[in-house]
Amino acid sequence: MDRALIAMSGGVDSSVAALLSLRQGYECVGCTMKLHDDPAETVKDSHTCCTLDDVEDARSVAFKLGMKFYVFNFQDGFREKIIDKFIRCYECGMTPNPCIDCNRYMKFDKLFERARVLDCSTIVTGHYARIVRKDGRFALLKAADETKDQSYVLYQLTQDQLAHISFPLGDLSKQETRRLAEENGFINSHKPDSQDICFVPDGNYAEVIKKLTGKDYPEGDFVDKDGNFLGRHKGIIHYTIGQRKGLEIALGRPMYVVALDVKNNRVVLGDNEDLFKSTLTASDFNYIPGLMPSGPFRCTAKVRYKHPEQPATAGIMEDGRVKVTFDQPQRAITPGQAVVLYDGDEVLGGGTIISN
Repeated sequence: MDRALIAMSGGVDSSVAALLSLRQGYECVGCTMKLHDDPAETVKDSHTCCTLDDVEDARSVAFKLGMKFYVFNFQDGFREKIIDKFIRCYECGMTPNPCIDCNRYMKFDKLFERARVLDCSTIVTGHYARIVRKDGRFALLKAADETKDQSYVLYQLTQDQLAHISFPLGDLSKQETRRLAEENGFINSHKPDSQDICFVPDGNYAEVIKKLTGKDYPEGDFVDKDGNFLGRHKGIIHYTIGQRKGLEIALGRPMYVVALDVKNNRVVLGDNEDLFKSTLTASDFNYIPGLMPSGPFRCTAKVRYKHPEQPATAGIMEDGRVKVTFDQPQRAITPGQAVVLYDGDEVLGGGTIISN
């Protein structure tokens, strides 16, 4: 009998993934990853993952299913690979997506390490996505329920990893998942989904960065596209491309952050139409099928998790970076976020946006 290591967050999705894995005949071992101290305990109505309550919910479900259960402490690696990178990105005028980095460096890399120790051949998570065999390789597909699809945050998976991963929820809707949890008496069957970044439970990124670094980020100038002075900003880490609210400056018309000039500590403001760009460049690109095509190819592309896919042409550049050209200009393409390419339901791969 194959053994599977089930990543259990304490939420309903990973709990039902464990249930379905047992039904598929796996000998299942449950685990929860302790990634950081628990700031959410002091924040009312926080909707983050990885709290102490989440650990106990996961333990309860594992016990109910008769599974062994472990808590793995990965706090040191989480600070280095996720939180410190998050801070560096904001300091460099980028807007990071730490959940993608967490999937890559912690949830999968670390889980595979522990799976080998525990003699588990398969990693199981509660992500809404699918894996199929296609033309002698593995393909990552969107979930059947596109309203819950999480394939965007999984673009870093490799062929070797896909060969040993299972996503049991890929063909289910959220309603079906909750129904299975309720039918089986899971304590978390109606638990709300986590939404906030786990180490930013109140959503105030700038205050968390200042607390973690012990640094004060200096005020600077708001300027227009021509460099004309418009007012003073409260520190560059407070701003991201496309932002309109929270500027605390009266200009007589709506204006948006269109660029961050880190070198000169300036925030550039402009009109909504100034946010639309047709091209982007991405680095650290992972092409899931294998070798990246040598010439341009057609695809659809997303530049944010909730961004609708848009028709585009992509191609690899001489320096290994990838250029994506959209058929129509896209709003607020943001350095630090991920661009993910699709061919229909299949995820071709993705990378980190470094320029627009």
